[in-house]
Amino acid sequence: MKIDGLNLLIVGTGISGIAAADLTAPLAGSVVLYDSNPKTDPKEVAGKLRSREEIRIIVGELPESVMDETDLLILSPGVPTDLDIVLKMREKNIPVWGEIELAYAFSKGRIVGITGTNGKTTTTALTGEIMSRYFKSVFVVGNIGIPYTKLVENTVDESVTVAELSSFQLETVKRFRPDVSMILNITPDHLNRHHTMENYIDAKFNITMNQEPSDVCVLNYEDEVLRKRAKELRCKVIFFSSERELEEGLYLKGDIIMAALNGEVTQIIDVNELNIIGKHNHENAMAAIAAALSLNVPLECIREGLRNFKAVEHRIEFVCEKNGVKYYNDSKGTNPDAAIKAIQAMKSKTCLIGGGYDKGNDFKEWINAFDGKVKKLVLIGQTREFIAHQASECGFDDYVFAGDLKEAVDICAKEAKPGECVLLSPACASWGMFANYEERGRMFKELVRNL
Repeated sequence: MKIDGLNLLIVGTGISGIAAADLTAPLAGSVVLYDSNPKTDPKEVAGKLRSREEIRIIVGELPESVMDETDLLILSPGVPTDLDIVLKMREKNIPVWGEIELAYAFSKGRIVGITGTNGKTTTTALTGEIMSRYFKSVFVVGNIGIPYTKLVENTVDESVTVAELSSFQLETVKRFRPDVSMILNITPDHLNRHHTMENYIDAKFNITMNQEPSDVCVLNYEDEVLRKRAKELRCKVIFFSSERELEEGLYLKGDIIMAALNGEVTQIIDVNELNIIGKHNHENAMAAIAAALSLNVPLECIREGLRNFKAVEHRIEFVCEKNGVKYYNDSKGTNPDAAIKAIQAMKSKTCLIGGGYDKGNDFKEWINAFDGKVKKLVLIGQTREFIAHQASECGFDDYVFAGDLKEAVDICAKEAKPGECVLLSPACASWGMFANYEERGRMFKELVRNL
């Protein structure tokens, strides 16, 4: 479906909505950029647009006449697909696209699409680092913070686009077809949006919807859901495992990442050469290697990319050492499973800051993973009472409430002894107290450095 001459309605005035409007304005018959929040300032939105004169901005209530004239509805990733406006459009058989589907209509070259509950950002950045060692035209986009629609016009036939894709973005794909897809893992998350675990899993697997036998899907063998559903895929599957040797796929043999592919076994790299810590990051590295090998990147380029890659900001990021105590920022640990991996990566007794926005998650598995390593749990945000209740049920009572992040950092600084760690890994989203996890992480780092 081409957008030439169509009347487009784009919902959401964040960076994705702005990028989508700028991309489509020169071709579409008309573009309406809409935000239901009446407090949104149209002048401020217009100031961010490249093609401001060609785009109509509407905030608050959307006139029926605009919906009647719409040929294509485009949703920003944060916009739920069960809103009245979306349901009305579908009743009228008006196509509903997300930002990823829109970008794909313009995209050239090959695509590596990466999803999963945890590890997406690190794996996306690492894959981009490796690809850039070999290909001249590489773009890293998507949920990592750079809208696909913002850079897609720069892609050429020789390009490789590495896209981090959330379940929100994958809900609305129709024709999107990556040459290589990855699903790193699936654990409960965003159930307040998807309502059921099955819906969430289906959204993740939309990344493989249009893949053919010539395409590749990289999956975590140790994830039971992925291993089971791999049998349903039309494309070639490459597994990776941190727990066992595979006859075909990527695996850890001691500290060495090995690749057993097409009858050949190759030693790739010793994980001690990596700058990212924890078994989960070794899994992320294996997934990135599998994607690179699928696109015929030479081994030396892969090894060079792996050795030079630094940890992503806000993901088990070492901040500094104060009075013999190491501080780590894992603000991107926005669900229990991600936060478990951060705890597992700590090498000594840890004061842990947790809590935040309530996404409907259960925290018992996270608490049970403390495994004697967490000496004090400092709780903030909307979920703090619920987490405290579940902690007590799990037999963990070394918790305390803090009114804000500053108080939490101060408590940890007093509790932690030389040789120990302080870790911000909230297991919750940041909304309510912060605009996003980046703001939370940056504030934590500033507070720590000012101790």
